Amino acid sequence: MTTAQLILLDHAVALLGVVSWFGAGVAAALRRHQLGFGLLIAAVLVTLARAATVSVLADRGWWFVAEKVLLGLPLLGVAGVAAVLIAGPRLRAARKAADERLPAGCVVSLFTAAYAALAGLVVTFLAGYPLSWSTALITVSLVSAGAVLTTHVVAREADDGGRAETDRHAAFTRRRFVNTAVGAGVVGAGGTGVGLLFRPTDSVVTGGGPAHSSSSHQALSVADLRGLASPSPGGARRRHVLTAKKATVRLASGREIDAWTYNGQVPGPAIKATEGDLIEVTLRNSDIEDGVTLHWHGYDVPCGEDGAPDLTQRPVAPGEEFVYRFRADQVGTYWYHTHEASDPGVRKGLYGTLVVTPRDGQPPGEGSGRQQLDLTLPVHTFAGTVVVGDQDRRTAHTAAPGMAVRLRLINTDSDPHRLTLAGTQFRVAAVDGRDLNHPEQVRDMSVRLPAGGRYDLVFVMPDTAVALVLDNDRDTGVWLRPDDAEREPRIKDTSDWPELDLLRYGTPACAPFDPDAADRDFALVLDRAVAMVDGRPAYAQTVNGLGHPSIPDLLVAEGDVVRFKVVNRSLETHPWHLHGHPVLILSRDGTPSSGSPLWVDTFDVRAGEVWEVAFKADNPGIWMNHCHNLPHAEQGMMLRVSYDGVTTPFGDAHASHR
Repeated sequence: MTTAQLILLDHAVALLGVVSWFGAGVAAALRRHQLGFGLLIAAVLVTLARAATVSVLADRGWWFVAEKVLLGLPLLGVAGVAAVLIAGPRLRAARKAADERLPAGCVVSLFTAAYAALAGLVVTFLAGYPLSWSTALITVSLVSAGAVLTTHVVAREADDGGRAETDRHAAFTRRRFVNTAVGAGVVGAGGTGVGLLFRPTDSVVTGGGPAHSSSSHQALSVADLRGLASPSPGGARRRHVLTAKKATVRLASGREIDAWTYNGQVPGPAIKATEGDLIEVTLRNSDIEDGVTLHWHGYDVPCGEDGAPDLTQRPVAPGEEFVYRFRADQVGTYWYHTHEASDPGVRKGLYGTLVVTPRDGQPPGEGSGRQQLDLTLPVHTFAGTVVVGDQDRRTAHTAAPGMAVRLRLINTDSDPHRLTLAGTQFRVAAVDGRDLNHPEQVRDMSVRLPAGGRYDLVFVMPDTAVALVLDNDRDTGVWLRPDDAEREPRIKDTSDWPELDLLRYGTPACAPFDPDAADRDFALVLDRAVAMVDGRPAYAQTVNGLGHPSIPDLLVAEGDVVRFKVVNRSLETHPWHLHGHPVLILSRDGTPSSGSPLWVDTFDVRAGEVWEVAFKADNPGIWMNHCHNLPHAEQGMMLRVSYDGVTTPFGDAHASHR
């Protein structure tokens, strides 16, 4: 059973426990004693089952059970034992006495156990990880308050049921004394918990490395970390002007969309360069009110060229411009997009492709040295319509038999895509722009392309048609034919093809650093919780229980080897993306990567998964580190990796950059 399935099972058992305890309490209050006794037994059994599911889930990692082990189960255990001891014997004895009124304590104890069961489930969904003293105090106080209120209601009904006036007065006096004492404790605990909510959080975490030492040397501003001003010897200067503007774009099918564009087209102009060239792009904003930037996704530019608004630059407002300049020393398939208001901006069309080819000829791949067909295919979705390249319907290309073909696949969406290549064997030559080590040929396999990710598929064209199928839709994608004939290819069903596991694909090789000798080690636990996002309370996408900009920076120093875990407690996929550095995948769910060294800038952390990665801190700056499901980033799931001694003049310590 996967961790995600165990999480779902635990939620189901917890919910069944809530229903059982409440059912026992209601049955006891209505004098349905036999039913109440049966539901009490059921509640006890379900609670024991919950303890078992939590125990199994704990084997997958402490992150998945912390609040259950430290608060939920102990609270329910105490309340449940009390309910069994107080109500159990009376319910058992009264099973055949339908009209017998049970003492108020019996009913109250059952409802208190129900409140405890409900509180444990609510804490999991609203507070997440890690469990704080604030959450614990507020939870205990609310359960106690529920018990006090239930005592008041049940006791009043008992008083109205025929007690003598003197007995009612004595009982009322005792209840008032007890309720006052308990109420004072509840208010005190709850007030302390609420007060702790406003305790300031740390601005940085050090991951076991030394703390800030920026006071010992002169600070370096990201504004000074700019790209080189000239190409390498033999390189060319590639100048581009991109104007962000709103436009109506007509797709191949004739459908018109209201888009945000670069230069009035979707995708924006393709930027191509040869290794060593100087890329110079002037970004202008015509009428995008929110402002725009250019982020070079996966390209390790100097920090001042990264396009992170209010961190490495101000957003480019209407009528303004900004010049990006960097040398194309990194070969491969990349893309660019706005990082200001990135969710609506990218979704509406502010993206384009960036491809850098080697100076010494064709990129390595299947059929290298032959004539090549090289296609760059960004995949994007406009309001349910999938566009591959600039086409919203299946397109055809001609490739002669024996021709080397490279398909550069780029996922510009916020969700993953499943791709299959029918009709040929192929290799995954590169992932996120970085070549794999001796990738083997595969056939009849699917590949899962994370949001923001890129795969280069290479193959030699056969003498029959080849089809690239997107998300099992045989009417969406690209097909290649060996001649100019208009006949349709025979595309077989690919829905049951297994997924290629890139962690076991290719040939192992030594890493350029020892990840076991890391200077810093961090853990990022992803979840949903109530948190502050940009100064407002929200049901946020959180990292370690916090939302942007309250999440502490990960502090590193130049030259550090940095490891970090990404733990997904939620039931959603989070494509994790670090700016400015490729990360080396070390393991997934504790199983080490055993194939080619896998260097990526975006990796899909599916529900319940734990990924461990490492990188070398060799690009000074302050870098975004976030979920590339862009709505998740907007909802709080982003933080920063900050180099010691680097500052920004464009915002405060945790400015609202997106």
